[in-house]
Amino acid sequence: MLPSIASRYRGICALVRRAAVVARPPLRVLVASTVAFIVLQSGAHAQIAALVNGDPITTLDIARRTKLIQMSTQKTPTRQEVLDELIDDKLKVQLGKRYIAEVPKREIEGAFTNIARRAGMGPDQFAKALTAAGVSVEGLKERIHADFVWSQIIRGKFRASLTVGEQDVAVKLQNDPNQTQDAGPAYEYTLRPILLVVPRGSQPAAFEARKQEAEGLRARFQSCAEGLRLAMALPDVAVRETIKKGSFELGQTQRQALSDTPVGKLTPPEITPQGIEFFAVCNKTVSNDTDTPAKRAARDSVFNERYQELAKKYLKELRSQALIEIRQ
Repeated sequence: MLPSIASRYRGICALVRRAAVVARPPLRVLVASTVAFIVLQSGAHAQIAALVNGDPITTLDIARRTKLIQMSTQKTPTRQEVLDELIDDKLKVQLGKRYIAEVPKREIEGAFTNIARRAGMGPDQFAKALTAAGVSVEGLKERIHADFVWSQIIRGKFRASLTVGEQDVAVKLQNDPNQTQDAGPAYEYTLRPILLVVPRGSQPAAFEARKQEAEGLRARFQSCAEGLRLAMALPDVAVRETIKKGSFELGQTQRQALSDTPVGKLTPPEITPQGIEFFAVCNKTVSNDTDTPAKRAARDSVFNERYQELAKKYLKELRSQALIEIRQ
């Protein structure tokens, strides 16, 4: 998923993960009453609140998005802020229909799965946790859809302006106090992915049991030569072919996980839709590539700054040309 999209859901991931751990009967009662309140207030008598080029935004849409924003930001938005975001999403999707034949469902589901992984859950478990917290799963997917369409359009329309050169990276590293030079060299890792399979549709307890099994394997894993044989002896385990990854290719979280894992050991396990996955670090060498994590971070920063500026300007243009009718 794009950084500009993924960052919007960090608050949801943290809260859902925390709620899944500490939920008790009184909290469930509170959540149930919250959901009931939302349904009573907006579901039964949903009315059209606005029209965007003829497409309606209902009071139910506003209630759902309000709850989603509250979970994402830990702040309660004003009704106008929520309405503005929904109007923007309508404009993005409408524009997408002109330029993109159809957004594959797998793209939206894949993005939803990635958000679930950030929360340490499978997609089904994450969907249940969202529902329990009073957040509409479909409402979240609608927001992901709008973000996905928008990112494709902006990248295509402003491709030349979004190109980041080496000089841009050098200037960013020199002038931005938030960007620092590398503390050390970039590395290339030789990895063996290991998956402890959990059947689709399994209960959360099944994932937790396999995660404990994964932690047991980590404790016994002392080298790739011996440890991979231990992994292969476990039931329903897939040990995949060797892959090589440079540190400059990885996000901060992955890079830190590999940096903290000695050669011959396993990275911390992660929940995926297929089960519990981790990586055996079989080798680590200094990379000859001229790119480095700091350069990659600077390049991403310059790209995102340009992306946000261009997207904001283009969205303002779309709003000025749209027929927007506010009814209530």
